[in-house]
Amino acid sequence: MPNHRSAEKRMRQNEKRRRINRSNRSRLRTAIKKLRAAIAAGDQKGAQQLLPQTISIIDKSVRKGVLHRNAAARYKSRLTVRLNQLAQA
Repeated sequence: MPNHRSAEKRMRQNEKRRRINRSNRSRLRTAIKKLRAAIAAGDQKGAQQLLPQTISIIDKSVRKGVLHRNAAARYKSRLTVRLNQLAQA
């Protein structure tokens, strides 16, 4: 337990930040899972609609500090490649 007012405030700030980070991370993971599921199911049309939305969420996650920019680039690249492979098949 905090012994100073500043420590109490820091605890409140940390908890608020943790909730925000957790919701952003959850939203990111859900979007990626939906896109991967559409690709795995062979739903090309659905996956093509989900890709721009997912990339947007990935970019927002980078801006919010949830995800490193190189990791985001890797996710976007791999998801796009998988979608393109689905389109060619």
